[in-house]
Amino acid sequence: MELNEIELKFDENGLIPAIVQDVYTKEVLMLGYMNRESLELTLKTGRVNFYSRSRKALWLKGETSGNYLNLKKLRYDCDGDALLIEVIPEGPVCHTGNKSCFYRTLHESEDSPDGVAIIEKLYKRIQDRKEHPVEGSYTNYLFDKGIDKILKKVGEECAETIIAAKNNSPDEIRYEVSDLVYHLLVMLVDRGVDVKQIYDELTRRYKK
Repeated sequence: MELNEIELKFDENGLIPAIVQDVYTKEVLMLGYMNRESLELTLKTGRVNFYSRSRKALWLKGETSGNYLNLKKLRYDCDGDALLIEVIPEGPVCHTGNKSCFYRTLHESEDSPDGVAIIEKLYKRIQDRKEHPVEGSYTNYLFDKGIDKILKKVGEECAETIIAAKNNSPDEIRYEVSDLVYHLLVMLVDRGVDVKQIYDELTRRYKK
């Protein structure tokens, strides 16, 4: 669909709010504003451009820092007065160095994140354990023992997953696959492979 085929409602200053979201984890990364020119540039180049209200100028996100936002999907709401931009970020989005500008929490329920977000949360938790060891932590025990121990556990969990599948036990399968995924994430952290690289590879295969 072409931009001129839809009726977007820009405000009296010619701007429209744009929420930026990680295409994989669905985490909200930032809120910016676009005018028609920055929106057209975003669609043309595949990199997110905003309009800076303070500088009163176009602003390519990442032009200075190198932390570009690569456009994957762009939606608009039912009233046509807000945009939702799904991206693959190249590094932290916030000028503070945080992944998201929404890094401060006012309230959080005890419910766990769902979907792919829990994989990302677990990966980050494992990373944090590696960087900031906690006494008595099983994750730190694995890191302390080294890659051979980690790979041995991955192999064991693979075998247990196979047995669970052969037994045709949904509860066993769920439990063993969860164990396997956890140990695979430990292995990824130990080897320095970002879980997003796995998302990218799966996306590439999906498109074939």
